[in-house]
Amino acid sequence: MKKTVLFICTHNSARSQMAEGFLNALHRDRYEAHSAGIKPTKVNPYAVKAMAEAGIDISKQRPKSIEEFRGKIFDYAVTVCDDAICFL
Repeated sequence: MKKTVLFICTHNSARSQMAEGFLNALHRDRYEAHSAGIKPTKVNPYAVKAMAEAGIDISKQRPKSIEEFRGKIFDYAVTVCDDAICFL
């Protein structure tokens, strides 16, 4: 059974999106990754470009609020910026 992971950051625009993309691309057989932000904005085009250079397409990902995942249980929650820690 796959482990579930939620990557959390402030805007869900770059770091958390990239982490979600990497984990899903590299270990889709073992993990189901998601990402969310405390105050979501838009996916940073530089993050999309950098991931494309690494061979991973995150261009279809969208910014998501942490509220979309309220009540869902994850095996792991990973914060990728200091502001997100306050939410947990």
